[in-house]
Amino acid sequence: MDASFWHTKWERAEIGFHKETFDLHLQQQWNRLGLGKSQRVFVPLCGKSLDMLWLAGEGHPVTGVELSPLAVEAFFEENNLLPRRYQQGSFNVWEADEIRIMNGNIFDLEARHIADCAGVYERASLIALPPTMREEYVRHLSMILPPVILILLVTMEYDQTVRSGPPFSVSEEEVMSLYNPAFKIEKLYTHDALSKESPFRAQGLRELHEKGYLLSRRST
Repeated sequence: MDASFWHTKWERAEIGFHKETFDLHLQQQWNRLGLGKSQRVFVPLCGKSLDMLWLAGEGHPVTGVELSPLAVEAFFEENNLLPRRYQQGSFNVWEADEIRIMNGNIFDLEARHIADCAGVYERASLIALPPTMREEYVRHLSMILPPVILILLVTMEYDQTVRSGPPFSVSEEEVMSLYNPAFKIEKLYTHDALSKESPFRAQGLRELHEKGYLLSRRST
């Protein structure tokens, strides 16, 4: 899966993964991180997620990174935000109020870009990547995230023989394997996410679980 895949998704408006409301579990679980109101939060592969507005409303400056310029433009336009734009290395940065989105490839992101972040809201990136890319992604994040960091990680689990993804199924065992070397992992919740109206049910799924985890750096 390369960059052109996601550019095409946004060009064709095939964005069923986008939620038109704030995520309920974000609202319920976020205080588990215990961050101060002014501490900055990093949102990888943010798309045009409204959750960035919720985080900003809670007093957190937000830094997102997103590959698609269409997604970034749509976020600011649809939320009536007038951004200032500037170039920072390979990233085209859009910024308005407390929200900054870096338009570019997350694998080009460096530690200096997110050095001021104290937390991460990770709902859309790990499950957007195929198995062959997930290890590289987690290794990259582990290298660039600040030494002290807390992560709210959200995954999905379902029968991948019925539906191929994305979003992909990421098992609890894989989460442990990917993150355990560098992070302590606490499972926060398991939620039955297959509602009667879910498009996943129409695709043949009979079970779909969303799981949330709290990750913190292991001391070296």
